[in-house]
Amino acid sequence: MSVPRPLKASSPGVRKSMQSNKSRDTKPELALRRAVHALGLRYRVSLRPLPSVRRTADMVFTRARVAVFMDGCFWHGCPEHHTKSATNADYWAEKVRRNRERDAETDRMLHEAGWRTIRVWEHEDPREAAARIAKEVRGGG
Repeated sequence: MSVPRPLKASSPGVRKSMQSNKSRDTKPELALRRAVHALGLRYRVSLRPLPSVRRTADMVFTRARVAVFMDGCFWHGCPEHHTKSATNADYWAEKVRRNRERDAETDRMLHEAGWRTIRVWEHEDPREAAARIAKEVRGGG
């Protein structure tokens, strides 16, 4: 089912909100990076693990072949915090469904290429997520 993308924002407020959405360096992402760095791990930021595939991981540990994705609760359909949009509900439901489908496809492609993926929800405690990442990167995952 293909839902056409609205041509314009439904209001000036929605337009301003959408323009302010950042694709990287969000507060949860920066907190996670600080926590991982504090554990002594070094990583690359916003990198394609597979250069031929247009999928960018938020943190990449090239030697360990671990790609970390920070998923937003709204955009990726968090089972705990995702809320349905009041405006253009069908469009946004389809958008989130496609995002989740693409996330699964990305995980599969990386796995087939010998990579391990870690998905962190934006609401997760950064220290706990960092410990999970460190365990995987250090080979104990």
